[in-house]
Amino acid sequence: MAVPERVEFLIIGAGIHGLSAAWRLGQRLNANGKGAEGRILVVDKEGVGAGASGIACGVVRNNYFQPAMRRLMAHSVDIWESDPEGLSYHPVGYMQISCEAMRADVASIYEQQREIGYESEFIEGANAATNYMRGLFNDWQAKNITSVLHEKRGGYSNNTLSMRGLARKAEQQGAQILSGVRVTGFHFESASGTIAGVETDQGRIDCDHVIIGVGPWVRDFWDMLGLPKRITVKDLDGKVHEDVAMWRYWQLEEGVLTVPPETLLTDAGDIPPVIHVDTDAPLLSDVDGSVITDEMWGIYYKPDWHFGGVQGGASPYKVDTPVDEVAVDPYGPASPEFVASPDFAHMWVSALAHCHKRFEGMMPRYHREASGGIGCFTADSFPVFDRFCENATIVADSNHGWKMIGVGHLVADEVLGEPQELLEPFRFGRFAAGDLHPVSNSPYPWS
Repeated sequence: MAVPERVEFLIIGAGIHGLSAAWRLGQRLNANGKGAEGRILVVDKEGVGAGASGIACGVVRNNYFQPAMRRLMAHSVDIWESDPEGLSYHPVGYMQISCEAMRADVASIYEQQREIGYESEFIEGANAATNYMRGLFNDWQAKNITSVLHEKRGGYSNNTLSMRGLARKAEQQGAQILSGVRVTGFHFESASGTIAGVETDQGRIDCDHVIIGVGPWVRDFWDMLGLPKRITVKDLDGKVHEDVAMWRYWQLEEGVLTVPPETLLTDAGDIPPVIHVDTDAPLLSDVDGSVITDEMWGIYYKPDWHFGGVQGGASPYKVDTPVDEVAVDPYGPASPEFVASPDFAHMWVSALAHCHKRFEGMMPRYHREASGGIGCFTADSFPVFDRFCENATIVADSNHGWKMIGVGHLVADEVLGEPQELLEPFRFGRFAAGDLHPVSNSPYPWS
């Protein structure tokens, strides 16, 4: 299919955000009677779900300490729930299981979930938390747990099937998706600095609006637009930090234990919620009993028939390579440099055994193939959703992306002239203004 010379709405990136935006734009244009055919084009250098969306573990949660993130995620869960079958979404819920150091933070999350009508249950105290978990799993044995936040909404989705479903929705609304089209630059109107067109390896495409949703490649598009690599950040205490890197990369640690997914069913035979455990109990090796860490650690996991086992991950690690030298391509398991660390399997499987007796001695069942991928994080590890160069909207999800299916919808509404209050806390200007998001005691950079 030939690349058109002009479209009204050009979306770069056929991942979760780009396809969500295309779907919503098509809905809106068709609803107002003008139609969407020939007006929306999604381009991707490889294809649907070829980047971070294609390797996502699929967890959908609202477990955020930051009020703005919580409200945004409630909206996204609404989108996931709008068509569970079409989006291959499993609404099994989500559990944040925590040690005492996090109890106050998690209690705050619970209270604020109640304020926005997001259904959850909060269990406090070591004995109560243990009893609650043993009501699901009789072999529960995690230590130093003093609270459980059980979100009744949320769950997980199957990345490949979800992306196909999302692409179908966009195409059914009239959007065109072209694979194998690499964007190489932008053309600007000399007087205003507005983007007049996008250069690709298959020719120029003129457009009225550009939406950029490219995940870990956002650094490169930021550079193409001439936006600052170093910024000024005012922290929550009012201290101003000059010359802060706008971007940094973290390596995501995820993998699969190749046991029947049914191994993690509850005692009642049900699919459990997605489980996330953060604890400061020493983590001992399930191989030789040695101490893996005596600092706070966290894992998440779920039974997953799509992955063929129990799938999950742990805290990411920082990529030390200078940000401009990080090779994003080849991405994910194909990368010769950025895959889950050799120590990940030992830590993660030992952590599973720390939580459930059923996983003791399971180290040989770890699926020892390359996994994970790098994420591009902003200066404060939270997203930036904003307009630049007058008509280019950047969706920089700071690796919160998969669960945020609703962001594309909100961006589409803004492109059509309707400012979205849910996106306001994520503008680029927050760094200089000091309007940063509060930080929790979680071992994860995005919680």
